[in-house]
Amino acid sequence: MSSTILAGPILRRASAERLVFWLASRTSLQFRLLFPLQEPLGLQPQSALKPQVIQQQLQVGEHCFMQLLDIQLAEALPHDTLIAYDLQWRQTEQQPWCSMADWAPELCYGEAAFPQLVIRSRIDGILHGSCRKPHHGASDGLVAADTWLAQRHTDPLARPALLMLSGDQIYADDVAGPMLTAIHQLIDELGLYPETLEGALVANSEELFASPLNYYRRSELLPSNQGNQKLKKRFFEGARKPIFTTSSADNHLITLAEVLAMYLLVWSPLPWLRLTEEQPVLSADRQQQYQRERERLVVFVDGLPMVRRLLAHVPTLMIFDDHDVTDDWNLTAAWEASAYGHPFSRRIIGNALLGYFICQGWGNDPDAFKDQPLALLHTWSAEPSAAHQDQLINHLLSFDRWHYSLDSSPKLMVLDTRTRRWRADTNLSQPSGLMSWEALTELQSELLNQDAVIIVSPTPVFGVKLIEVIQKVFTWCGKPLLVDAENWMAHKGTANVILNIFRHARTPANYVVLSGDVHYSFMYDIKLRYRDAEPHIWQITSSGIKNEFPGRLLDVLDRLNRWLYAPQSPLNWFTRRRRLEITPHPPVSAAKGERLLNAAGIGYVQFNEQGEPTLVQQITAAGVIAFATKDQQTSEATVPAATHTQ
Repeated sequence: MSSTILAGPILRRASAERLVFWLASRTSLQFRLLFPLQEPLGLQPQSALKPQVIQQQLQVGEHCFMQLLDIQLAEALPHDTLIAYDLQWRQTEQQPWCSMADWAPELCYGEAAFPQLVIRSRIDGILHGSCRKPHHGASDGLVAADTWLAQRHTDPLARPALLMLSGDQIYADDVAGPMLTAIHQLIDELGLYPETLEGALVANSEELFASPLNYYRRSELLPSNQGNQKLKKRFFEGARKPIFTTSSADNHLITLAEVLAMYLLVWSPLPWLRLTEEQPVLSADRQQQYQRERERLVVFVDGLPMVRRLLAHVPTLMIFDDHDVTDDWNLTAAWEASAYGHPFSRRIIGNALLGYFICQGWGNDPDAFKDQPLALLHTWSAEPSAAHQDQLINHLLSFDRWHYSLDSSPKLMVLDTRTRRWRADTNLSQPSGLMSWEALTELQSELLNQDAVIIVSPTPVFGVKLIEVIQKVFTWCGKPLLVDAENWMAHKGTANVILNIFRHARTPANYVVLSGDVHYSFMYDIKLRYRDAEPHIWQITSSGIKNEFPGRLLDVLDRLNRWLYAPQSPLNWFTRRRRLEITPHPPVSAAKGERLLNAAGIGYVQFNEQGEPTLVQQITAAGVIAFATKDQQTSEATVPAATHTQ
């Protein structure tokens, strides 16, 4: 029975009236939800398929079904209480129901007989992080989070309200050779749908997988005509970043089947059970690389049972960032013109976005997708033709509701900083603003009259000044792609509008901005100059879940940033943030003056009733690292206010 389920259940949204789950199975299934020792939940009869559950069942292969379960409850569940649940399934109405006690006993903590969820009455604690690269050498922060939760799972008030994954849940553009081998074995085992490829040197996925260029040489599969050279350089070879790191697209995911298989392989140990040690024929150098990557993947896979358990207990929300699709995704208008102007790269980007929709986006806000997106998805699932796939991709590329919010206390707002960008019209090679004027206007209207708000921005709104300056220098030289010149202050229009939103008299008194992306942790306390108390802004950034910044380089940048942007430094005059007073909170364990923490793991933030952060930690495999309290703060950047923001 355990082989029927491939992945999940992942608890997505959880409120007193509604529960949302994501699963993957080998066969078509029916589901129902019970409280152990109680009658089946009384559910609204809103689905002809199954009255108790609104079920979106998507066949994506001969032996693979994605299960999206939206369960609306007739009676409200209690808040701040441990609630054991039993998500049961059966293949036909003639068969008995299969209980989680039989198909997933390993998902329980301690002596519990079933998984347990808690619906918090308010958001008083959040786990948050991003950037989980399977073959990176760092420990998996989701495993550390599971260990942390196992120590407090019996106390409902000690549990976090939710887990926020703020980008790069997969690395579609940076795939280890052994991971790609596992992906292709899983595609064969599950019979994931093949597809045709327009504009490529291979006609379809079968030719791609059989090509000698399939491993570590995928950049060579692009058309070689002159008009596509820029696309080849930008999209497949990856942006060269000599200052920070080097990205590799040699094994870039191409087909939808590859994307879906990778999601299964990074969230569950079950798809790995039937895979073999088979590996492709490689050169001597690549063979050594393959073995190094394999050793790291073995450790990653060993931690997946704990990751699966964590995701079954804590409501988990998600939003994309670039690596969920590809590096530098929509960084400049020129990049967009190159990438979307060719059918092959458009399909690759579209496949990654489609995979995000199925495995991540739908569970964030099912209501946003209930009309045309789901109709097109079911049309493709019933007949997975190239025409239906392109029709669905075209719709998703223009879709504008990837962002979402929770009417919680405090209000939670998750930003889409990738698809609604403020393009630099005068110079298409300049970085686009992370959000357009229209998107920012909508954000401001939703913020009005809120007392406190938690904003999830994949990229920090307030980053490290020196690093932003380095990105600006490369932009001036016409090379923004070389350093991922993506920050909120890189585009004048976006920077002005977001800072004006913070200054608006009717927007919240307390803002907490949760971010990731940069692979190191820091905390800033931010106030407007010459305003008595409001608004008060906190920028809290978590290190990568399974990724880190080069340690020695980060130490140098941290030290230079403190020297160059000391409180009396005239360089502060040239920043867009000069009307703000920014006070860093250093890690408690840091050496004197250090402000940045380079430790893979998961962030944890506690909030008081006013929405202010009272405890900020980075949970790692080696232990928990806290950031300093107010009494231990060090002041930064105090310069006279200007009459306007640059």
